[in-house]
Amino acid sequence: MQAVLFDLDGTLVDTAPDLGYALNLQRARHGLPFLPEETIRPYASHGSRGLLAIGFGLQPADSEFEAMREEYLALYAEVMTRQPRLFDGMEETLAAIEARGLRWGIVTNKPRRFTLPIVEALKLSGRAAAVISGDDAPQPKPSPATLLLACERMQLAAGQAIYLGDAERDVQAGHAAGMTTLVALFGYLSDEDQPLQWGANACITHPQALLHHL
Repeated sequence: MQAVLFDLDGTLVDTAPDLGYALNLQRARHGLPFLPEETIRPYASHGSRGLLAIGFGLQPADSEFEAMREEYLALYAEVMTRQPRLFDGMEETLAAIEARGLRWGIVTNKPRRFTLPIVEALKLSGRAAAVISGDDAPQPKPSPATLLLACERMQLAAGQAIYLGDAERDVQAGHAAGMTTLVALFGYLSDEDQPLQWGANACITHPQALLHHL
């Protein structure tokens, strides 16, 4: 193994407080009360689709979905760097990867206009060997396209990388790319998720457990 690739939301960085705050601002705009963060948190890895479902009961087929999605994204853009933070133990994990002379990068379905400001706010852009967003390739995860693009930029064979994520699409994309794929059980998992059934190479409960797989 020569590198580790991380999903962003719910794996490398805890962005749920800001994602939830934007949703609650939108709910307030429409005359609805704030939802508790613990209600929103399990859906934070599911993008605007999951957040609008929990916040408004909306599905992509609904006529008002797209307008509400654009409104949500505009609100999120205003608050996305309010309080993102690395998960507990993640800084030590990144430092250990770097100390071994290995590299790490980020592959997320989050659009680049949201990804880069968060990476910059956490001062990670100078450390990450690649930062790939969902709109950097023709298809986001579960397609392997973004993962393979990261490997190309890092001049790395896919089999030399581990991919860590917290959603089933992360496992699907990792396997399709030919990578060892791990599930972050400390991420944003809902009661409906069954990570042990996703077919990952392993599931980990703490970031530093990743080091045992290098």
